[in-house]
Amino acid sequence: MDEKESLRVGAAVKRRRRALKLTLAVVASRSGLSVPFLSQIENERARPSTRSLQLVAGALETTAAELLAAAESARTVDVVRAAEQLHDMPIGVRPLVRGRHQLHALEFTGEQDAGREFQHRNDELLFVADGAAEVEAEGRAYRLERGDTLYLSGGVRHRWRATESGTRLLVVAVAEHIEADDAS
Repeated sequence: MDEKESLRVGAAVKRRRRALKLTLAVVASRSGLSVPFLSQIENERARPSTRSLQLVAGALETTAAELLAAAESARTVDVVRAAEQLHDMPIGVRPLVRGRHQLHALEFTGEQDAGREFQHRNDELLFVADGAAEVEAEGRAYRLERGDTLYLSGGVRHRWRATESGTRLLVVAVAEHIEADDAS
């Protein structure tokens, strides 16, 4: 199995498990693998060996080849057009990635002021495409101007606000633990 296939097989495993209405614990029991490892596979944080994939496939009443074939169809290329309005977003906030993925990216336009402090488990990058912003992180203020970036490692408390009208700030982050809407 090549690296691209193994990185994307988690979505196929999760879809198959849910289609069978099985919990991770049941798949773990059937496969002899641990629940945490299976969770990492499903969330594409771990790559199963060929043997592990065979064990998972057996527990899911399918074959490794079928899971890999389903993984191929899980690959996504998606364009979000600048003029496209995606639902449930406040004015001045636009998602740059559609759906739920491990990469989370938003564009904030205008004089945004979140007004609250954030602390995310995973890493985040702020990029000023236009205008200027002020970020307060770990008790220190940073003024960012057009073209500047600020990297925040997971766990860093921060807040930010646009300081010029017409500011466009892109926030790209590794998403939190991703789960589908229905229960495991």
